[in-house]
Amino acid sequence: MSTALTIYANTGSQDTALGSSGVEFVEIDVDNDEIIFSAGDAVVADGQPIPSDTQLNSAGTLLTTPRVEQTVDKYFLADNNVNLLKEIFNMGEGNYRYVMAFSFDGATASEPTLEVWDDSDLDSVANVSLGAGTPSSSWWRGITTTDALPGAAWTGSRLAGSSDGHFLFLNSENGALVGADTLYCQMKIVIPATQIDGGVANCVVAVKFASV
Repeated sequence: MSTALTIYANTGSQDTALGSSGVEFVEIDVDNDEIIFSAGDAVVADGQPIPSDTQLNSAGTLLTTPRVEQTVDKYFLADNNVNLLKEIFNMGEGNYRYVMAFSFDGATASEPTLEVWDDSDLDSVANVSLGAGTPSSSWWRGITTTDALPGAAWTGSRLAGSSDGHFLFLNSENGALVGADTLYCQMKIVIPATQIDGGVANCVVAVKFASV
């Protein structure tokens, strides 16, 4: 029997592990749900209906003059099961450990990794937010928090594809899982000062592993 993976987002303010009393992890439907990053407003907010593209554009992060590097402020789970936005309050540059949870119900034959790609074909990083083909210029930053907090003002790795240094080993490079376990990571979007034009960044976050 193949090992199953269930992915959760912490939509509460409590920074504690999946399954802890009072913590608010929501299971992500990987076929229908999305993670949205935004500056937020009255419409793009926790508990509001999933917004239209026009509403999302209105609440997008604004590029400033003069240009400065900007870390996106707010992150939401678009929970299509209930047609609501649920803010992932601790996602971003904060020093939080239990943000995204990856729950495996058994052992794996390889260490689970997290990658970010253009689309579900998982063969391109041409999107501008992924560095337009240059992974070291990706806006996506991530850090594995399975064993510890990321640290204040954490930098993490630039995520884009599967080249060295541009994906996450979710088990902290400790190898395959020997049994059921839950792994964690923190993520943020950092828009570089060199970005001139606005746009939409639709990417796919993928978790890869081999079953026993």
